[in-house]
Amino acid sequence: MTTVASTSPSFLTPDAIKRAGDDPIFFLNAEANRRKAAGEPVINATLGALLQDDGTLAVMPSIVEAFRSVDAKAAAAYAPIAGDAPYLKAVVGDLFGTSPLAAHATAVATPGGSGALHLALTSFLEAGQSVLVPHFYWGPYLTMATHTRRQIATFAMFDAKGGLDLAAFERGLDEMLTRQGRALVIFNFPCNNPTGYSLNEAEWAETTNILERAARRGPVAFLIDHAYARFGGASADAWIPHAQRLVGKVLVLVAWTASKSFAQYGARVGALVALHPDADERKRIQGALSFSCRGTWSNCNHLGLLAIASVLNDPERRRVADAERAQLVRVLDERVATFNREAKAAGITYPRYEGGFFVSVFAPNAEATAARMRDDAVFVVPMDGAVRIALCSTPAKDVPRLVASLKRALA
Repeated sequence: MTTVASTSPSFLTPDAIKRAGDDPIFFLNAEANRRKAAGEPVINATLGALLQDDGTLAVMPSIVEAFRSVDAKAAAAYAPIAGDAPYLKAVVGDLFGTSPLAAHATAVATPGGSGALHLALTSFLEAGQSVLVPHFYWGPYLTMATHTRRQIATFAMFDAKGGLDLAAFERGLDEMLTRQGRALVIFNFPCNNPTGYSLNEAEWAETTNILERAARRGPVAFLIDHAYARFGGASADAWIPHAQRLVGKVLVLVAWTASKSFAQYGARVGALVALHPDADERKRIQGALSFSCRGTWSNCNHLGLLAIASVLNDPERRRVADAERAQLVRVLDERVATFNREAKAAGITYPRYEGGFFVSVFAPNAEATAARMRDDAVFVVPMDGAVRIALCSTPAKDVPRLVASLKRALA
């Protein structure tokens, strides 16, 4: 048998050969599971999936039943490239209800929220241009930007008072428009991943003012990553009245997903929704997004589209699903309240946290902090300047031990 020497040139392109296959979060999760299987009392606060207190994945029975009830032949057939019309109408209704925004919406189905983000990057930025995000952002934004030959630009997320640094946001947006003539901004609020932060009314209002001013200089697309919004409590829809002000000035986009809202991470059901008052422009946007769908994944999981549409469009199924989700929110809210109580008593510094899957704690040397916590069999995710804690997967009874480990590791 002939073997190829290790010095032989790779078949991969120069760009592709630099790509690492291991996601650091999944790597830490695998290590936590290995140590737990070996008998250690592991607290695994790494992975962004909602678990029950017994450690099993939280599911919504009504959604499972909806998947089972879809006609087999309908599910096996190709979905339309942009998604079934009843599904798209249902997504728009889920976001906007009877708001006037629904009349300005166009949408395409995507494989989860990640698909929606991919479409936004490739449709509203040119290759080589940058998307603007807060300093604390979901890591795969960078992966997606890099993979599509785009880049990431960040602004300082928090000011000296611990609120959103609106001045830094406006500077970053102005610099982006000066540099590239257009801008795409992604705001993962409410319940930001990784910090858990949600904007208050004053922050949304000033964000809108900043976007309006920027739009006088060039085309600005503003994307709400809606992934965790249904866990945001009273703040979940706080952005909608401000979006009404922006429509026609800024292209408002929403990355919608069933992954978190319906506890269906594996179904890969999502949508990108765009808001514009002009019907011709909506038609152009719809055509461009559909083209990209065809050129990227062709069409989406038809079983998932049909099942989720059946829940959103049937009042009784919707009522039951909402009640099941409310119970999951209560489970998560107990963990949030426990963390806030314990962390404040321990004197730990972290952003305002009212709900959501994650919270982040500021740590000057996050890698060392996370490593010290692993010595206690407590797993969190280190980032630049903070460690991320997935309370979605941490039972409330384990939170005091987690906070105690965190306090020691920060000392």
